[in-house]
Amino acid sequence: MKKRLQREIQQNISVAKSLNRRDFLYGMGSSLGSIALAGMLPQNLSAASSAGPLSVKKSHLPQKAKNCIFLMMEGGPSHIDTFDPKPALNDLHLQKFTRSGEAKSAMESGTRYYVQSPWKARQVGKSGAWMTEPWQHLANVADDICFYLGCQVDSVNHPTALFQVNTGNRFGGDPAMGSWVTYGLGSENQDLPGFIVLPELSYPQGGAPNWGNGYLPAHYQGTPLRPKGSPILDLKPPKGITAEHQRENLNLLSRFNHDHLEEHPWQDDLQARIENYELAFRMQMQVPGILDIDQEDDRTKEMYGIGDDDTDPFGRKMLLARRLIEKGVRFVQAYNAGWDSHDFIERAHGSRIKSIDKPIAGLIQDLKQRGLLDETLIIWCGEFGRSPDNGVRDGGAAYGRDHNAKAMTMWFAGGGVNAGHTVGATDEIGSEAVQTVHHIRDVHVTLLSLLGLDDNKLTYFHGGRFKQMSQFGGQIIPELIG
Repeated sequence: MKKRLQREIQQNISVAKSLNRRDFLYGMGSSLGSIALAGMLPQNLSAASSAGPLSVKKSHLPQKAKNCIFLMMEGGPSHIDTFDPKPALNDLHLQKFTRSGEAKSAMESGTRYYVQSPWKARQVGKSGAWMTEPWQHLANVADDICFYLGCQVDSVNHPTALFQVNTGNRFGGDPAMGSWVTYGLGSENQDLPGFIVLPELSYPQGGAPNWGNGYLPAHYQGTPLRPKGSPILDLKPPKGITAEHQRENLNLLSRFNHDHLEEHPWQDDLQARIENYELAFRMQMQVPGILDIDQEDDRTKEMYGIGDDDTDPFGRKMLLARRLIEKGVRFVQAYNAGWDSHDFIERAHGSRIKSIDKPIAGLIQDLKQRGLLDETLIIWCGEFGRSPDNGVRDGGAAYGRDHNAKAMTMWFAGGGVNAGHTVGATDEIGSEAVQTVHHIRDVHVTLLSLLGLDDNKLTYFHGGRFKQMSQFGGQIIPELIG
């Protein structure tokens, strides 16, 4: 190691001698940084040799939550038809939409109309939280939930909005929230990925960058489990190959890779590849047992809706999420698609709500009875909300809602949130957030803080500056914290 550092320093000196005065002064900042890096590198390498990149790290702040389950409703669920009902729309139903400021776009795209919710709403739990009629099971755990009605985002385009909610950046390429969390905290199980994703059969718009590591080292990217067939391809070794054979092959490959790494120390993706081979080997021992939910008793499976055609797919995801968290996985994200209801919202949203209502309520109840809810942060959201108006076809029978970046409902449970409260509000027709209004970056900062991470300290040097999830800083939303 000393020889390698001496060689690099000598190379830097040779380069410096070839520079003129102007180039030398221009490069002083990076040169000083290189000297500091050379001083820190032996310490970092020494630490890395004794602990892997996912080893548990000390939090910046007192932790209210140790891990996170992020429920992403892809397509943009309507706040008006779920947790933020608007009775004023009943009197406006199918009347022409006349809000000034949108008149031009309305004329360009055809006549638009106000549309009411197809369902009545009622208050549930001691907290009196509002829910529409299809939520039958979640109503039973309403007092464990903090509803937030004041969130806003910047985009009404699915891929860019998904990127922003997942990574903080509308244009992709940045680390996902799960990547930041595992980078900051590590994982409690070194035999499993720290960040696991449970996608639909078809990936969300924007694809895998929604759970990518971005500019963080590759160890922190999300690992998707396939919803059908083998969750991880090639999890089992080929016939006739024993664990001893694999171990010998990995040892030989590791020697070759480490020799190459000595000559190319800047290729951190090679180090990640080496560690991923080792992790994959260890996962062969751990993963099959974790994925086998048939080990659970019938009562537990029924609690999640497993065995029922409507709820079985998402119920299995929720039960698996609990098992993964229980085994020390730091961050699990589960997707549920089909929320982009531009028409036939009663049929489309009704089907989506039915598919997740019992599984999510079962997850909260199960975590609570196991003593895990207090240390597990659950997040529920889509990429944006929906509008109080839409174009109407078939005499109004096919009405739905368009995208809305200015009014979006999220909710949180467990992990130190202000359970049993509704925070924020939208205007009387649900068009825009008007109370406790915050951009999604402030939500990110708040959620990181619940996990013990300070957004201003959770940084990574890339592209000439220290970057953070909020992009340029944000503020904690105190009303969301219990």
